[in-house]
Parts: sequence; structure tokens; C-alpha cells
Amino acid sequence: MGETLSPSKESKTDKKLEKPEKSEASDTKNEETLKLGCHTENKSLIMTYLLWFFGGFFGLHHLYLHRDFHAFAHWCTFGGYFGVGWVVDMFKIPEFVRDANEDPVFIAKFLEKLKANRKPPFSTYRFMGAICLSYLWGQVAMIAIPESVVFGIDFSFLHWIIPFAIALGVWVVGNIGRETGCLWHSVVAAYLSYLSRYFIFDDTYWMTLTVVVTACVFDGFSKQWLLHRPKRRKIVKRAVVISAAVFLYMALWTSYFYFNGTITDSDGDEVPVHEAIHNFLKSPWWTDLKQTLHDTWTFAQHNGWGEIWKQIIDSMDADGEQNAYKVLGVSATASQTEIKTTWRKLSLENHPDKIKDPSQRDAAQKRFMEIQQAYEILSKIKSKRRSRNKKSSDEL
Repeated sequence: MGETLSPSKESKTDKKLEKPEKSEASDTKNEETLKLGCHTENKSLIMTYLLWFFGGFFGLHHLYLHRDFHAFAHWCTFGGYFGVGWVVDMFKIPEFVRDANEDPVFIAKFLEKLKANRKPPFSTYRFMGAICLSYLWGQVAMIAIPESVVFGIDFSFLHWIIPFAIALGVWVVGNIGRETGCLWHSVVAAYLSYLSRYFIFDDTYWMTLTVVVTACVFDGFSKQWLLHRPKRRKIVKRAVVISAAVFLYMALWTSYFYFNGTITDSDGDEVPVHEAIHNFLKSPWWTDLKQTLHDTWTFAQHNGWGEIWKQIIDSMDADGEQNAYKVLGVSATASQTEIKTTWRKLSLENHPDKIKDPSQRDAAQKRFMEIQQAYEILSKIKSKRRSRNKKSSDEL
């Protein structure tokens, strides 16, 4: 009987020979993928630094480079936890700009990273960023839930959004730059580790455990290289998405301040904010203000907003006429002759030379000057009005 080759040995040998070919094909595919989607609009390094300097705490430089996740994370943490991320960005901006412009040198270095690492290596800075952001979002989601019954509804069931907020924070940091990863790994890890709150009763401990477990799961199972930058979306679409995210985040903070916040009154007692607002809306001050606004609106409907503006200017006494009448002690209907007579009388009575007591002379001098200024103001106003009236009569 002749000898025959084992199929299993033959297939193993073929697979070993095929491995280099697959690796080379994978590298070629990565190069082709990185070359796709090149953007024609180049970003300026100088402009990026200017936006970083003047608006970096709000992530403006990241918005300019179309790094929307990074920008939102900076905005939420006020510059990457009160300026830490802002300082780090000062050294990383050149790389961010080369990435946004898909610079050939950056692409070449990125390809070297792809060849050296099948998946992105562990980064302490990114990992700690995921920990900090997810912990913050988890805390905000927790404190936003009303502690008391509102409108007959107990909202304590909303505590199940806490692990989702944590998972979302980890996922957002994990999808910044040239790294990406799916959300569902983080969501599953967050909800499973969140069950620890039923065994660990300290909020700090169970939330820290949930955050760390979620970040580790994302780092170990989800993250991978982002071979090409996403297609740049139109500014309107970006604005809608970012505005919605900002609105949702601010809504959580608003819920916390309104339902769970307190203010201290003059007696040192703490009053819930929602009760304080409710009482304020019933206060005489607010009632009077609301009535005044209503009367102003009604008056404007009949007489026009121009008349309202005129009354506002008159009430401000911009030309000093009302105060001048008050100083001289005459009515607004007083004639120029009455004003002049009163001025002479007051000037004689309050002349500083008549005051013998040195301690009262300064006050008399001040009073005398007020009288002179009041007379000058009223004389000038009366003169202008006579001129306008004469001009109007001549035209008729």
C-alpha cells in the first residue's frame, strides 16, 4: 500500500503560508481606507490656538476641528475638569490639526500604530478622562431625580437612568479622536455593576465601582481603531445635535436646582427652591409687577410704543427738569416769570456770604449751586420750547 498525505497537515501548512498574505492585504486595505474621505477644507493651526485661548474652556477649538464629542466633554467639565484638559490641549493641538487635515505625515504615523497594535493601547489619560466624565454624568443624573413626590408621582424609578448616563460618559470619551467603540458593551457592564448598590449602600462606593467596571469593559472589549474620519456634517445638523445635548444636560441641572435645591431665608431656615418660586409668584411684589406690565401693554396697544418710550425717558428725568422744579419748589406749570422770581428769592436766602457759621458754609454753598443749576436748566428748556412753538406757528 502506498503512503498518503494527511489532509489535516496539508491544511495547517497552507494556513501558515497564507498568514503573511492576509497581514499584507490588511495593511493595504487600511492604507486605502485612510486615503478615503480626505477633506478639502484645511484647518488653521493659528485659528485653533486662538479659539483654544479665548474659548478653550468651552471646547470651541474642538468644535472648529469637528471634534464634537471632545468639545461637549470640555464644555460639561469646564475645560476638562477646571482647566486640566485645556492645558493638555496646548501641547496636543498640532496633532489634532494634522488629524483634521489628514496630513500625510500623520497618516503615515497612524499606519505605524496600526501595524504595531491590533487595537488601541491602554492610555492612562483617556481612561481617567472616561472615569471622570462618566462619574460626573452619573452624579448629575442621580441628583436630578426629585427626592419628594411631585404632582402625585414618585420619580424614584428614574434611578435606572444612572447607569445609562455612566455608560454614555465612558462611550463619549472612548469615541474621541482616532478611537471608537460600541455603546452596548458599556451599557451592559454599567447595568450589571449598578446592581451593587443593593449590597453597597454608600453612593460613592457603588458609583465608583460602576464607573470603573464600565470603563474597563469598554477598554478591554469595545475600543478599536477608527480608520477614517467620519464625513463632516453640515453645520445646521451639528448645531441641532449639540444644542439638544446641551439642553438635556442643562435640564438635568435645572431639575436638581428646582426639585432638590434649597435656599436659606432670613431666619436661617432652608426652603425648597420649588416652594420658594411658588410663594414668590404669589407675593405682592410679583403681583404688582405683573399688573404693571399688563397695564403697560394695554397702554401701548392704544397709544403706541413710542409714547411708552417717551414716558420712560421722562420718568428717567434725563434733562434734569423734574429735579429742577423740585429744587426751586415750583410746579411744572410755573411760568418763566414765576421761576425767575423764586430763583432770586432763594439765591438771596441761601447765599454763602450770609452764613456766619463756618461749619454750615459748605452746605450753603452746595445748596446755592443747586439753585443756580436748576434755574439754568429750566431757563434753557423754556427757551427751547418757546422757539419750537414759535417755529410751529410760523409754519402754520
